[in-house]
Amino acid sequence: MKNRKGWLFLTSCALLLLAVPALTAQAALTLTSNATGTYDGWDYEFWKDSGGSGTMTLNGGGTFSAQWSGINNILFRMGKKFDSTKTHQQIGTIVDTYSASYSPNGNSYLAIYGWTVDPLVEYYIVDSWGNWRPPGASPIGSISVDGGTYDIYRTTRVNQPSIRGTATFDQYWSVRTSKRTSGMISVSQHFNKWESLGLRMGKMYEVALLVEGYQSSGSANITCQTLTINGTPVGNGTGNCGGSGGGSGGGTSTIVQAENMTKGGQYTSNISSPFTGVALYANNDRVYYTQYFASGTHSFSLRGASSNNNMARVDLRIGGQTKGTFYFGGPYPAVYTLNNISHGTGNQTVELIVTADNGTWDAYLDYLEIK
Repeated sequence: MKNRKGWLFLTSCALLLLAVPALTAQAALTLTSNATGTYDGWDYEFWKDSGGSGTMTLNGGGTFSAQWSGINNILFRMGKKFDSTKTHQQIGTIVDTYSASYSPNGNSYLAIYGWTVDPLVEYYIVDSWGNWRPPGASPIGSISVDGGTYDIYRTTRVNQPSIRGTATFDQYWSVRTSKRTSGMISVSQHFNKWESLGLRMGKMYEVALLVEGYQSSGSANITCQTLTINGTPVGNGTGNCGGSGGGSGGGTSTIVQAENMTKGGQYTSNISSPFTGVALYANNDRVYYTQYFASGTHSFSLRGASSNNNMARVDLRIGGQTKGTFYFGGPYPAVYTLNNISHGTGNQTVELIVTADNGTWDAYLDYLEIK
């Protein structure tokens, strides 16, 4: 849909004090014309076609603000660009957590966005929109993930601008049934669902958090973004997410599906019953991922089950320290909560691990919710 040619503008400033190791900081970078580059370890792109005006200010840690007026089509995005040689399965599990203030006036999208090549595909995972819910087609399926349901669509663009010049290509869409402006997006789960419906993904060119305007005006401020690939954060740090660092604060929760976490231990494996998740079969079987925490106290709820009527036990570790144990007393899924847990701030490894298996039960994990 868009021409991706741009110019690279890099800026950085370094502060060196006596024998203290150098600290790298970057002043905010403001863009008013087409540009692409790397800033604070994140890949960004500003693109618009003729007419109207737009401004994108890069604030570090994957955050940015955007304003647009009188434009035909404009895109602001920040995330990760790849070299178009690997599929998403080869790259690994992709998860984005964000919080935003979003005020469109007309047609606009707040979404995860990107392209693949071979085949050439433009894709959207839309969390919010302006006065029109895209893409104006009939859904071919749906996916329930991250606390909501997304309708799935396939559309085709004929002889339109793309990352490979003017071309004809498919667009894949997941569009949330209700708007939100913060939370976790399990990107890889959408990819997997699309492919199960016959929407073939190619080699990855890009994944980014996007604000797009089409024949409209508006503004947006991405106040927090954490993009992880196989649990490893992209870029340098994150903005202030408030709350858990994964939601919008003010009571909004972060939900992390167990199958999106990294697996460890000898027997850990995926399951499809009694829910889609992960099974921990023996001591030291575990799943883990990296979570950004802006504050140091949260409640953790784990949905899970035992393989039988014996009580299964799963420890919660944060930053290598055991914070409590979840108990599941039977094969029917249940939620167990650890309230007001104190932990470190910033990026922390969150781990769910079996340490007391007596050989008579297995633990089944669905999702972890953080409030």
